[in-house]
Amino acid sequence: MKESKPTTKIIAGAYKGKVLELPSLDVTRSSKAMLKESVFNVLQFDIIDKIFIESFAGSGSIGLEAISRGAKRAYFIELDKSSYSILLKNCKTVNIEKCQTIQGNAFVQTPLILDFLRNSKDEIVLYIDPPFDYRDGMEDIYDKSFRMIANLESNNIFKIIIEHESKLEVPQILGKFSLEKTRKFGKSSLSYYSYTV
Repeated sequence: MKESKPTTKIIAGAYKGKVLELPSLDVTRSSKAMLKESVFNVLQFDIIDKIFIESFAGSGSIGLEAISRGAKRAYFIELDKSSYSILLKNCKTVNIEKCQTIQGNAFVQTPLILDFLRNSKDEIVLYIDPPFDYRDGMEDIYDKSFRMIANLESNNIFKIIIEHESKLEVPQILGKFSLEKTRKFGKSSLSYYSYTV
């Protein structure tokens, strides 16, 4: 009997119900539907016409949900080869025209994309979802993520959302950004940052 592949669906919007393939769960942790729903309940119409960047994209399910709900375009950064090929497949399923996929290191590529978009009039939502399992070389993944955010110079970032372990204490201030709120969902939490007023 053929093993069924893990999948998820687009929850709402233009591509509602489209089935997305998920990478093997030992490579990436799929963002649970509950978290995804919560992100878009918070963003609601604020996602329309924004640029969405998903760092550590895995299957791309968050960015593709953003496209379905009216984001102008989405950038996806994923390092793992097999996850990246699934990401590409999912982008083709939804709307490849609005997707820019990059196979590479999120810590290198995210600032490059933001720099590239720096003079754009478009506002950006940045979603960062580092791997939970501390694989070799990943012990300081959250510190590196926080440092990356603290060093961002762009002025057109509307919101930064970090998906992280609930037990992690996230900083109140990261460079130009301050913590608005954290929402917990069992082992996972979402922390929202916006410009410090």
